Amino acid sequence: MKNLKRGGLACFFVIVSICFFIYPPGFPPFQGSFQAYAQEAGFFGEVFHVPEAFDPDYEEMERKFKIFVYPHNTSSCSNPRTLDGEYGNEGLFYLNLNLSRFLTKDPEKAHLFLIPISCHSLPAGRSEDERAIAVEDFVKSLISKYPYWNRTLGADHFFVTCVDINVTATARIANLMKNSIKVMCTPSYNDEYVPHKDVSLPQRVPPLALTPAGNNITNRITLAFWRGLNNSDIRQKLLEAWENDLELFIQKGRKPSLEQGDLVHHEAFNNSKYCICPGGPELDRTIALAIHYGCVPVIMSDYYDLPFKDILDWRKFSIILEESQVYYLREHLKEMLEHEYRAMQTNTVMVRKHFQWNLVPAKYDAFHMTMYDLWLRNHFTKYY
Repeated sequence: MKNLKRGGLACFFVIVSICFFIYPPGFPPFQGSFQAYAQEAGFFGEVFHVPEAFDPDYEEMERKFKIFVYPHNTSSCSNPRTLDGEYGNEGLFYLNLNLSRFLTKDPEKAHLFLIPISCHSLPAGRSEDERAIAVEDFVKSLISKYPYWNRTLGADHFFVTCVDINVTATARIANLMKNSIKVMCTPSYNDEYVPHKDVSLPQRVPPLALTPAGNNITNRITLAFWRGLNNSDIRQKLLEAWENDLELFIQKGRKPSLEQGDLVHHEAFNNSKYCICPGGPELDRTIALAIHYGCVPVIMSDYYDLPFKDILDWRKFSIILEESQVYYLREHLKEMLEHEYRAMQTNTVMVRKHFQWNLVPAKYDAFHMTMYDLWLRNHFTKYY
């Protein structure tokens, strides 16, 4: 009975994620006025889809969840070298996992098996074929040496990848892409990412010199902000429509930096009511910065899997528009009533802790929320 209840909860979360897939990326797609959007989203409620179920299930996850990491002949996962930059969240995942209570040395006690693909990657100086073959051979050696893969054809296995070469290599291995859970940075549907099965790994925002404004909105004098490269169709349309607008600060320039030196850019996040997050490269970076600074994200990407979307109701702390609505952007934002905006902005600040990476894992942070995402998929795999 307990297993059935657990499977039912996992099934609910998968049904929720299917709804996201039917109407990518919004749930539901934006229609009508923001007053209707606000009422349906329930800005003043909990930010979780099922708040009454989250706390007890999360506590059980912390007590019981166990991960077995296959042996590997490298220290890159035990002592990750890269904690900053584009793939810092991958390094922090391994660092946090090594410091957590989730690891087990007994594979018979494991709920999921981690294939440490990135730990075995060759240096960037080697050719693409050499690197791909090395990863492929490593995974195939684990499959042949240990019996655990064949019990489920890899359905209770997962791997973490933020580097393109690992996507290339793992695509060669039968059942790995189809059955195993992929924990991935910047997950767009055209990168062999499978919604409802795979997990989106949120970007890391390192400690910065600029203190987030938080709930103080008095200095948020800009209606909406975005600056970046016009390296996607939606970004080109955004610049064409709004680059010279007097209320929207839309500007072509460098991509958003996560480093302390780009303080002017970070001040714009801190001084804007809304931060536009158009689809394209580094979309996860823009979303991470927006949430970090308490700037309500306005996500415009038709094919992007939002982190923790099975757990958190993104409508309560972000605005999700289809790319085709770019020409009505200012109109949509100005329809939001002040008290509705304040509620959404408060929620944006409230969820910040769930997207924060720490050198030492903390309760409810990005690492633990990723583990909870895996916990839900583990139960779905086990009982259905």
